[in-house]
Amino acid sequence: MNGTPITQAMAEPPASGERVPRFQRPHASVPQFTNSPTMIVMVGLPARGKTYISKKLTRYLNWIGVPTKVFNVGQYRRDACRTYKNYEFFRPDNEEAMKIRKACALAALKDVATYFTQEQGQVAVFDATNTTRDRREVILSFAKENGYKVFFIESICDDPEIIAENIKQVKLSSPDYIDCDKEEAVADFLKRIECYKVTYVPLDDDKDSHLSYIKIFNVGSRYLVNRVQDHIQSRIVYYLMNIHVTPRTIYLCRHGESDLNLLGRIGGDSGLSQRGSQFASALGKYIKSQSIPDLKVWTSHMKRTIQTAEGLGVPYEQWKALNEIDAGVCEELTYEEIQANYPEEFALRDQDKYRYRYPKGESYEDLVQRLEPVIMELERQENVLVVCHQAVMRCLLAYFLDKSAEELPYLKCPLHTVLKLTPVAYGCKVESVFLNIEAVNTHRDRPANVDINREPEEALLTVPEHI
Repeated sequence: MNGTPITQAMAEPPASGERVPRFQRPHASVPQFTNSPTMIVMVGLPARGKTYISKKLTRYLNWIGVPTKVFNVGQYRRDACRTYKNYEFFRPDNEEAMKIRKACALAALKDVATYFTQEQGQVAVFDATNTTRDRREVILSFAKENGYKVFFIESICDDPEIIAENIKQVKLSSPDYIDCDKEEAVADFLKRIECYKVTYVPLDDDKDSHLSYIKIFNVGSRYLVNRVQDHIQSRIVYYLMNIHVTPRTIYLCRHGESDLNLLGRIGGDSGLSQRGSQFASALGKYIKSQSIPDLKVWTSHMKRTIQTAEGLGVPYEQWKALNEIDAGVCEELTYEEIQANYPEEFALRDQDKYRYRYPKGESYEDLVQRLEPVIMELERQENVLVVCHQAVMRCLLAYFLDKSAEELPYLKCPLHTVLKLTPVAYGCKVESVFLNIEAVNTHRDRPANVDINREPEEALLTVPEHI
């Protein structure tokens, strides 16, 4: 899906009987509260990374627990016009196309309102060019009438190399250019950009000084931030100022098999088993074979990750934030012992594994909050190997692969396997590399019966084998 959008579609006054959608009360505006929903409104010419920013920001906000959804107006246009002929559709004097684009924008705004009122959404990312003052005024009026906050993100880029790379990476694979010659597609898209330039009015530091926005220049070489309204906007700004597009690879793996893994005991701080030590050595050889420039290695403060990293023979950095989930009163117990001693807790965890908190311990939800600084630093860095733990690796993987809170606690992260993550246009490519050292299985699937009154054998049905 590309971010092909709409321009001054709303510059002309509405036709008779047509109006900007109002979805709550019939009076002028709804009061804005501290926890009012937020509309993130993208601004900028095509091929400036708006859809990239929209998708990445949405992935981050959902991961930290803020329900967020992208509304890509280009997709509404593609749904409305099944075939795309050429750039002339985007000419500002193409009246018929203007009506279609206007209708698409109104449909997207209507869906934003539905998302906030019926689906408990908190943030909507309105991904379009929004390059005219008229279009932005329509969005601001819509937000004011419904009591939504608005934060603009304008991406400004005048570096021809960055624009050309973006067109090559993203636009050529767009549905608009299926079965189209690459050179012809590039030429058409460049003409499309020229159509937008005719009416493009950037956010003005004087005229728009009352608005909340961030301007991003040339993919993050410089930023300008204006009137941040609240905590969520502050987090958005912080995130946007930490991400970059430099090609890199992130390697995630768990520590080598530990003595407690062999016994089926969770948590604790035991050292590596014999096979775990063999994995540490194999990991060192694998990383060396990859010839990774300026690789950074991170571990937790726990023995098993440190002993694994020692096998690499390179400097490593210890993060307390990477320590395994704290199982509280269940630390160092087997699943059988937890079922015998805390059957109700065991069932409650199976009912909602993401939000369940061990007595005197943590939940996966707690772990995500603890790992946010790690994610932020991973975004800032280039090539990194993170040697961590099962629950921690699940949380990190869920961020990169855009997995939901329901999926996260059941992601498979086997021992002695390296996951190689390479960020691509709108997501992440994953390569799983097993280093040929056998290890116990520590993955426990959700059993069919999660009732508090279930039989012990039903609760233990999915427990992996151990000594």
